[in-house]
Amino acid sequence: MKLAIIGSGKIVADFLTIAGDLPDTELVAIFGTERSIPKMEVMKNEYGIGKIYTDYEDCLQDSDIDTVYIALPNHLHYSFSKNALLRGKNVICEKPFTLKFSEFTELRNIANENHLILIEAITTQYLSNYLSIKESIHALGDLKIIECNYSQYSSRYDAFKKGEIMPAFNPKAGGGALMDINIYNIHFVVGVLGKPDSVTYLANVERDIDTSGILLLNYPTCKVVCIGAKDSTAPIRTLIQGDKGSIVLNGPTNVCDSFELNIKGVDSRIIDNKVHPHRMYEEFCEFARMINESDYTKANNMLEQSQIVMEVVEEALMDSGIKLG
Repeated sequence: MKLAIIGSGKIVADFLTIAGDLPDTELVAIFGTERSIPKMEVMKNEYGIGKIYTDYEDCLQDSDIDTVYIALPNHLHYSFSKNALLRGKNVICEKPFTLKFSEFTELRNIANENHLILIEAITTQYLSNYLSIKESIHALGDLKIIECNYSQYSSRYDAFKKGEIMPAFNPKAGGGALMDINIYNIHFVVGVLGKPDSVTYLANVERDIDTSGILLLNYPTCKVVCIGAKDSTAPIRTLIQGDKGSIVLNGPTNVCDSFELNIKGVDSRIIDNKVHPHRMYEEFCEFARMINESDYTKANNMLEQSQIVMEVVEEALMDSGIKLG
């Protein structure tokens, strides 16, 4: 995978710390604004990135690049992904894919028409511990209740209360608790149960954006609560309850550090099958494999899940009256 990194923010800085551990991935270029040049120069020198671009068209015309990693604010995901696909580049797009379901559908159609890989960078789905949770769930019997709580007080919330609106709380930029941290909970649940029968979003809305909220997902025999909060904090954990046992995941659903499996009267143990301490390692290894092997089947399977998540998000936003973009 010959990669161009689009953006130079916190998520990029985090990704670069494990870029040297990734097999079959070459950091060909990084793109950003002119004011970000000093930061990109440091990244280029420290992590061996080949080139710096401040013109996106020039970057997309570079024949050394076969894939772009879109790591920009949420409202830019659609336009930057579309431009890359139209110029023949595979796209890895940070979560959430887009602000609107129709935008996601358009991107997927363009990728299919041009035989390109389009994939969402969502750590949960590729983590070995999450895959182990999915394999262990059958031991819980009939699933009854799932509760995911990812509540983390935002460093930007105090400023927001004073009237300073940054992207994290800006509806035009696709901010809010649902799109930022609750999206991980949704992916966690959809990966286990698929598409819910109905969606309800009970949001705390300030200045037209959700600072926290409770998402209710209704399945025929299982009821799900996904809590995401940027205006308050609590122990971050996920509980999965069946009629024969339970799973307790301590920590956020985008890390899946380890989990406790409890089978009534039979077994209780801690399981930890992670292969790397950094949450992004496994997903980028798989991205490189899919792209290098042109594994469209796996990519489309992952897109199916992203599509369900986008449908859930759109229903939740409509239910709460929140308009993004």
